[in-house]
Amino acid sequence: MPPRSHCPINLGLEIFGDAWTLLVLRDLMFGGKRHFRELLQSDEGISSNILADRLKRLVDRGILSKRDDPTHKQKAIYSLTERGIALLPVLLEIGAWSRLHLPETRRSDPRVLALNRALVEDRAAMRRKMRELHAAHVDS
Repeated sequence: MPPRSHCPINLGLEIFGDAWTLLVLRDLMFGGKRHFRELLQSDEGISSNILADRLKRLVDRGILSKRDDPTHKQKAIYSLTERGIALLPVLLEIGAWSRLHLPETRRSDPRVLALNRALVEDRAAMRRKMRELHAAHVDS
């Protein structure tokens, strides 16, 4: 499908600009989730068909990679690629904006705590941690 326009903001949003996609990326980055079933168990209650669609889109666009899980032949492991890791500052800024403007974000959710730590850490150090976690599976 051709893009609606060639505006860089539009082009990015066509890939990762819906809430479910950003929440999948959040869970991969800050929730330590790597398998379909883990991602399906998000607090927000994503349906399996939407999750499958978003994962496929992210893999097709080179933001995630997918490989077979050696411990279980029916499972796959999703990893962030370099393109996916490059979205880290975007998610951090969304979290920072929410923390500043939405007081309900101050509850002690593990992801909020991870975001709090990430916001005070060096962004380069965070990207290095993402690469270590997703290391063997990071592509350009």
